[in-house]
Amino acid sequence: MEWDVVEVKVIDENLLCVRFADGTEGRVRFRQSFFRGVFTPLRDRNRFREVKVQDGFITWPGELDLAPDAMHAEIKEHREMVLD
Repeated sequence: MEWDVVEVKVIDENLLCVRFADGTEGRVRFRQSFFRGVFTPLRDRNRFREVKVQDGFITWPGELDLAPDAMHAEIKEHREMVLD
């Protein structure tokens, strides 16, 4: 699908750069308030840096992932998605 993530890189603390199958690129910024519930372990910088792409999704160990379709729409329109 056009919104499948094909590349992800950690740019800075709580900031990722993503590229989608259709060539759209942008950033995903995580505010500290996002790291609650199942995402609490990602407060650890080392754990956050374990991000990878799997089957078109951004994933972390522990079966954590982000759905790419909403991320793609937001990045296509604003070049950045802020999660809080």
